[in-house]
Amino acid sequence: MSAPLRPQPDDQAVRVHLRTVRDLWRHAVSRMRAADAFFGHGTSNATDEAAWLVLWGLYLPLDRLDDFLDAALSDQEIDGLLQLIARRCDDREPLAYITGEAWLRGLRFLSDERALVPRSPVAELLETDALAPWLDSDQVSQILDLCTGGGSLAIFAALAYPQAQVVGADLSPEALTLATENIALHELQDRIRLVQGDLLEPLQGERFDLIVCNPPYVNSQSMDALPTEYRHEPRKALAGGVDGMDLVRRILQSAPEHLHQRGMLLLEIGHEIDHFEAAFPRLECAWLSTDEADRQIALISRDALGSL
Repeated sequence: MSAPLRPQPDDQAVRVHLRTVRDLWRHAVSRMRAADAFFGHGTSNATDEAAWLVLWGLYLPLDRLDDFLDAALSDQEIDGLLQLIARRCDDREPLAYITGEAWLRGLRFLSDERALVPRSPVAELLETDALAPWLDSDQVSQILDLCTGGGSLAIFAALAYPQAQVVGADLSPEALTLATENIALHELQDRIRLVQGDLLEPLQGERFDLIVCNPPYVNSQSMDALPTEYRHEPRKALAGGVDGMDLVRRILQSAPEHLHQRGMLLLEIGHEIDHFEAAFPRLECAWLSTDEADRQIALISRDALGSL
């Protein structure tokens, strides 16, 4: 039995009935649900995402929706919000690209199509000092954020290890320009250095106590099935080849020469654990869990890498 047909929200047809923040919020929720929008860039549902979009569009605090629900809107404000809703629902742009900002664990980052939207669960591990059982934080003086993109993990690393100097490396000069802006936003210019090049090649002779890496790891089949929202992001920052492990292989091969004797590699591989274990069946690593991720982030010692 086929699902019953439901009326589709129409911005112009309902325009005359939209008057308050509550009206626009409700309409945005309906539009997102009808468009089957995908939520993976900061929120997990239409209710929260619509609230963020409406509040941002009205220059209101993002955590104060209840205070403004019954506030009347001008025609100009309503028209502006309808344009934002159309971008999110019709063009399927990630909300972070529409607003130009993303929030990760309470920190604000500038965000646009030069780099992935900040969302890595590695940020939680850095913020909560989850590496302490394996890595003495007092002994960490040099950190590398490989494939840094817009620089969010480099910033989390700098804040988590205030005595350390951090290097952010990426192939994309556009991403590094965005990273420069985010580093300035957090006033960490004296702690974070950016380098451009192919993985570890521009870092010859440099060694680190910790390498953090969220590389492109999405396998080709999954790339073909990505929701439209993800297709606004740089493909080269997502695609990892047939099994997702193209760049991971290169990273694991070259990482030992860039780690101190007791150094560690913190590597995100997302939902690619089956491909990861098939590619590296003898590699010993610890799988670290976060609130959002289980068996998606590996912590690997220099000795274990050397045995590959």
